[in-house]
Amino acid sequence: MNSIRKFLISLVLMIPLIIFGQEADTLISPDGIEFKESQADDESASTGSDTLLEIPEDLIFEEGTSGSDTAATLAIDSPVQSVDASAEGGQSLWGIFIAGLLGGFAAFIMPCIFPMVPLTVSFFTKKGGSRAKGVSQAFLYGLFIIVIYVALGMLITITFGSDALNALSTNGVFNFLFFLILVVFAASFLGAFELTLPSSFVNKIDAQSDRGGLLGLFFMAFSLALVSFSCTGPIIGTLLVEAASKGERLGPAIGMLGFSIALAIPFVLFAFFPSMLKSLPKSGGWLNSVKVVLGFLELALALKFLSNVDLAYHWNWLDREVFLALWIVIFGLMGLYLIGKIRFAHDSPVAHLSVPRTILSVIVFAFVVYMVPGMWGAPLKSISAFLPPSATQDFDLSTVGFGTPVATSSTATGKQKKYYEIFHERGTPKGFDPYYDYEEGLVAAKELNKPVLIDFTGWNCVNCRKMEANVWTDPKVASLLREEFVMVELFVDDRTELVADEQYVSEYSGKKINTIGKKNSDFQAASFNSNSQPLYVIVDTDGNVLIPPSGANYDVNSYAAYLQKGISVFKGNL
Repeated sequence: MNSIRKFLISLVLMIPLIIFGQEADTLISPDGIEFKESQADDESASTGSDTLLEIPEDLIFEEGTSGSDTAATLAIDSPVQSVDASAEGGQSLWGIFIAGLLGGFAAFIMPCIFPMVPLTVSFFTKKGGSRAKGVSQAFLYGLFIIVIYVALGMLITITFGSDALNALSTNGVFNFLFFLILVVFAASFLGAFELTLPSSFVNKIDAQSDRGGLLGLFFMAFSLALVSFSCTGPIIGTLLVEAASKGERLGPAIGMLGFSIALAIPFVLFAFFPSMLKSLPKSGGWLNSVKVVLGFLELALALKFLSNVDLAYHWNWLDREVFLALWIVIFGLMGLYLIGKIRFAHDSPVAHLSVPRTILSVIVFAFVVYMVPGMWGAPLKSISAFLPPSATQDFDLSTVGFGTPVATSSTATGKQKKYYEIFHERGTPKGFDPYYDYEEGLVAAKELNKPVLIDFTGWNCVNCRKMEANVWTDPKVASLLREEFVMVELFVDDRTELVADEQYVSEYSGKKINTIGKKNSDFQAASFNSNSQPLYVIVDTDGNVLIPPSGANYDVNSYAAYLQKGISVFKGNL
């Protein structure tokens, strides 16, 4: 489950605590590059590997202990490996659907929708004349809710298309725009203003709901969508931003399907069992508390999009400790809000703390305390996927468990490493000293007689950060990477302009390659038929692939075995 999906899950898991107390991954693809394979999501790797390999005719594999540890037993004539991203794309769509489902349940308990449930259900049960007819009308009402929201998702897909969504996922302008949008949504939830549609338009649609039959039910559902926009708009907007960041063609529609199903189910369910309405908590100040909590979470999430832009364009605004300081303040304010120490415009006084609200406050404050050591370099592995790379930490007292050797900016011949000044200080995990140009890395590998580990990574790749924080920091893995390989880190979403004589037109895509990121991404797609990150490829000193590439693998022992197998193949032991 991707980092943002986990964020939304934690969001929804917190909300029921308030209710019951009556308080209430990223596809990395540079602009202009079109890929021949189906798109993949860099956050979808929750198992050992995030790629499935097609077996070339000139290569025989033996089954290993995991999908990413299969060993090549014959020589490879060509470095080209085919990586099928269809399974990964399927995981991404499921993740988007689940995020939509959680967002729909969150929207249901917002103050614009929750109080309408008893009135709507009573309307169906009384107007229907019979229970069966009332249930059927409620079912159609729920179905129309689904149709309306899925149509919205399809409109986004048809308007932009998957290629445009891919471009949006790493485009600095749109990532900054996403940041601003989420800040506006957060301000709305915190009570600064309400996002509303023109009242004349809403009234015209609502007037149509008085018609009988299917058309009347449709306009009733449409009226719900419009009237509740001030509450659901920010949630829907966040889901659509999340879907756009994945680059999946059907992402927006799938997200809206999950959202609408979650929103429609309660109306239908209570129409089936009207007596359940008595068990619903009464409307009150806790409804606004839900909005405010969501506002804080939206604000925290917005910083991730700003961080993406900051890293890709080297603005150096949000170093790791600055990002953490902002999160500590945001969640600290959320904790103070939950215990009633601060209030917003539409809040009622908190006369006493319910047990669930107290428990939630403890969880929030504990999370704040957990983040504080990160200001001095603590790895914070559970949230590492959200944070900027550890290399951006200016003040770091940690030793990463295995020591931090002095990095060298020069090659074995004394020449300055290419792109060293761009990537090393902000992109490379501390304790490692890779090359940033593939050809330069191959030269070093020949001099040292070591295999090359190509790390296709990205500034915006949350799974890359998770691998670096949770797997590469293991002493066994770190020792293998540092001592047995020449590492080559290739950032596929960097926006640094190539010098004029290095720019070219790709034979693979036909597009102009004018940035470092496009050059690396074009190399990955053309040579390995893959566009997902992270992708780890082990090659010999001539660039021939030794064993099948691996995606994100969070099992330390499995990843170490993958590295060891590459070493063994290189030395001729397999």
